[in-house]
Amino acid sequence: MSGTRRVAVVVGNPKPESRTLAAATYVARELTGQDPDLVVDLAVLGTALLDWTDPTVAGLVEEVGDADLVVVASPTYKATYTGLLKLFLDRFATDGLSGVAVPLMLGAGSAHALAPELTLRPVLTEIGAIVVTPGLYVLDAAHDDPTAYVAWLDRVRPAVRHLHPTGANA
Repeated sequence: MSGTRRVAVVVGNPKPESRTLAAATYVARELTGQDPDLVVDLAVLGTALLDWTDPTVAGLVEEVGDADLVVVASPTYKATYTGLLKLFLDRFATDGLSGVAVPLMLGAGSAHALAPELTLRPVLTEIGAIVVTPGLYVLDAAHDDPTAYVAWLDRVRPAVRHLHPTGANA
């Protein structure tokens, strides 16, 4: 897809079609004005994530690694991202992500609001991503409320627009 900006979403919720998935695709659309080109709902991969020779997982790692913008999302479990997401991110070399990454986490209460910054941002940086925006933490109960995202989106759109100059909202 030469010349086309690719947008990916990776979701580490162990439940398929989760609120985390809905939130991540919403954020990707709002940042770029387009639906993501690739959505990786890790829950549907099951035990394939444990098989380092699995060609499907290897292909997804390559596609995500080549994306220009990746929204990486997880529910908050024990103040950090899920083991499911960890299994996937462990597949990436230190230069495995070549684009901009946006850390997004959902949680039940505000006590873990720094989890995207303290746990997810460092691993995304370690695997090569450019993390130019603050991480986003959304309460589970507000995952489908656009007002839960407005202030953060207004703050980060200029940076994303600069690095990913496509889309109506970008």
